[in-house]
Amino acid sequence: MNRKNLIWGLLVALAIAAFLSPFASPSPDGLERVAEDKGFLHLAEGKELIHALMPDYVFPGIASEGLATSLAGLVGTLLVFGAMYLVSLVFVRPKGNAGKGRS
Repeated sequence: MNRKNLIWGLLVALAIAAFLSPFASPSPDGLERVAEDKGFLHLAEGKELIHALMPDYVFPGIASEGLATSLAGLVGTLLVFGAMYLVSLVFVRPKGNAGKGRS
């Protein structure tokens, strides 16, 4: 994939994250729903194992919930893109070097 396509893909992903994330379902995810239905959700409240940077997919410190959700989507998209870009730099070999082995 060339750099131009990569940048266009990132821009499309950022636009989707920014404009569609406020319309995500407010319903709990599957595990949380099961915990609610079975009556043990209260056992986990206040006992987080890992401090979440953006709990419940909302960027903290912003009064507008729609804007906070959009920012969380943008930050999450950039973090995932950056992580996958770094992984690709480490594990994906350019096609020009495909025939050359490690020595």
